[in-house]
Amino acid sequence: MLDAEQRKNDLVVYLAHDIKTPLTSVIGYLSLLNEAPDMPPEQKVKYVGITLEKAYRLEQLINEFFEITRFNLQTIVLTKEKINLRFMLQQMADEFYPMLAPRGKQMAVNVPDGLTLWGDADKLARVFNNILKNAIAYSYENSVIDISAQQQGKNIVITFMNQGNPIPRGKLETIFERFFRLDTSRSTHTGGAGLGLAIAKEIISAHKGSISAQSNTEKTVFTVVLPQKQEKDERSA
Repeated sequence: MLDAEQRKNDLVVYLAHDIKTPLTSVIGYLSLLNEAPDMPPEQKVKYVGITLEKAYRLEQLINEFFEITRFNLQTIVLTKEKINLRFMLQQMADEFYPMLAPRGKQMAVNVPDGLTLWGDADKLARVFNNILKNAIAYSYENSVIDISAQQQGKNIVITFMNQGNPIPRGKLETIFERFFRLDTSRSTHTGGAGLGLAIAKEIISAHKGSISAQSNTEKTVFTVVLPQKQEKDERSA
């Protein structure tokens, strides 16, 4: 219990420190705009654009802050139900369209009709959302992000494949650790506080499943393996 609380405290301190950067920028640019009312229009448009971008970043970090403070790292309570996997993943792909279209990206969902699993739909949606956000952020323009799922024995295997710069082999394991960012220079624009995949791993572990990543010069693939049935169903089968 103490270890879990320490991990949460570390996350809160880390994120609180991270919030200061965009907040300082917002205050700085707003001060410039306030002190120079007759600033040239082109410069004003530029400063307003930067301020808005930093404000969005601040909002994202604050959302993650609340996510961490209410996230119990010791015991994740699951509310399981029957999930239509194709419907769920297609719905998520549709919701990402505004992020994909401007750069010519697409999502292709290849999941058999009727494929179902037992799980906590809300928490699994957060897992898939985190994986897809990373795939969008680091995939090439005009590329396709492939989402596939199939049954293998008693498990459901879900893969998320994108084409982009490969993840170095030594970093494939650390991407699921807290505080890790694949590319710190791009995190301000494309990533959060480096917590999304760590939380995803916690949720998948609570489902008695696994999450892993593979990457080479051709593609990067995240694989989620989940038991198809609830434990009580398996005992009664």
